[in-house]
Amino acid sequence: MAQQPASAISPTRQEDYPEWYQQVIAAADLAENSPVRGCMVIKPWGYRLWENIQHVLDGMFKATGHQNAYFPLFIPVSFLQKEAEHVEGFAKECAVVTHHRLKADADGKLVPDGLLAEPLVVRPTSETIIGAMFAKWTQSYRDLPLLINQWANVVRWEMRTRMFLRTTEFLWQEGHTVHATEAEAREETMRMLAVYADFAENYMAMPVLCGEKTESERFPGAVATYSIEAMMQDRKALQAGTSHFLGQNFAKASQIKFLDESNQEVYAWTTSWGVSTRLIGGLLMTHADDDGLVLPPRLASAHVVILPVIHKDETRAQVMEYCTSLAAELRSISYAGRPITVELDAREGRGGEKTWAWIKKGVPVRLEIGPRDIASNSVFAGRRDRGPKERISLPRAQFVAQLPALLDEIQAGLLERARAFRAQHTRAIDTKDDLYAFFTPANAEKPEIHAGFALAHWAGDRAQEEQLKNDLNVTIRCIPLDAPAEDGRCFLTGRPSHRRVVFAKAY
Repeated sequence: MAQQPASAISPTRQEDYPEWYQQVIAAADLAENSPVRGCMVIKPWGYRLWENIQHVLDGMFKATGHQNAYFPLFIPVSFLQKEAEHVEGFAKECAVVTHHRLKADADGKLVPDGLLAEPLVVRPTSETIIGAMFAKWTQSYRDLPLLINQWANVVRWEMRTRMFLRTTEFLWQEGHTVHATEAEAREETMRMLAVYADFAENYMAMPVLCGEKTESERFPGAVATYSIEAMMQDRKALQAGTSHFLGQNFAKASQIKFLDESNQEVYAWTTSWGVSTRLIGGLLMTHADDDGLVLPPRLASAHVVILPVIHKDETRAQVMEYCTSLAAELRSISYAGRPITVELDAREGRGGEKTWAWIKKGVPVRLEIGPRDIASNSVFAGRRDRGPKERISLPRAQFVAQLPALLDEIQAGLLERARAFRAQHTRAIDTKDDLYAFFTPANAEKPEIHAGFALAHWAGDRAQEEQLKNDLNVTIRCIPLDAPAEDGRCFLTGRPSHRRVVFAKAY
């Protein structure tokens, strides 16, 4: 077997975290940059991961009464203008279509032609165009609630992009709902936030904090925005999902009205909520190590990879027959609501190189099968959550019977490890000096290694939040919903405060 390197990914997390992130994506063959600036091509291994995310979330949405629909990619500019705060929030990120055809000029160069009567914005989010349809569909209280989800792509013209975390075009789902009462809409907002938290922790093995955003971090046009916030391994925060209580702002802008039980025409109450392919970046930065990607079993692109060990041609048929039958046996088992997914790597090549390639891809369980294993009717197994040299021989029947439990053990271990990491890098802070010191890199040569989460009392305003952002590049990630009541004083203003909020640097 080829000598395994000390680290498969270069640079390591400690040496250059942003570059490490890019190299993990490349080594796992998840995605690559496209010819269009800021856009990415999601490759099969990465897209299988997204399909698994979609499958689980789609089931969770439908279990809570939502239905899927699809709405246009193009949105008339006049629709965005209906809600002033909304258009202001997205104006700088909009890609705009102004012409509907091309023609060749005198030099044979293709140029835009056919000026549109009204410019069209390429969907940055769909509140306005979905609102126009909801206004048609909502006539009576009997039509409510209206619970719709859309799986789609969106475009936000980002200046600084990073694959999965922030790209010009990305994939997502966006839920949009209409309710008869404020209480029902608020309940929906919190229900979907809980769905996201459940998914993040129990499928992604990524612990999250649930909380409300401050006014300055609120979704444009929303009355209240709630988010799930996770800590990455460089100790920065990742906003992994959001749920918005829109009040009646978009209902009034789009004229979503209905006749209530008293036959009075009233405005509806609406919500929206969404997650995106950013989840893949979050999963990577929560679990990957210096050997490559680490996939939580409940979402893994494949659960098991079987690597035939063939040193002599005369053993090839025997080894392949054993591996093929084992793969079929494993595929007959269900795990986390879907069949066990098995990769059988029968490619020519050196065994050590193939093993290392699958380590980089993050498959939870590796099986190396050679003549000795066949003779003893066993498997030689390695776990991705442990060191690459830590492997064990198990009787085949025992391994097959225990595989679902083994995958659950890996899943639980990843979540526990991530929780311990977050706890290690979360600190309660009471003074301005301590907070500024916490977020000032101790090693100026490695500013990408950040402090973590600071829990501090806050009673400031938007201007003071901006001051912190300018001074430290730090924002209030959320006001935790489960924060215990605690009397104190704001570290910046000295005003009374009754709970702590979460400060961090963020993606």
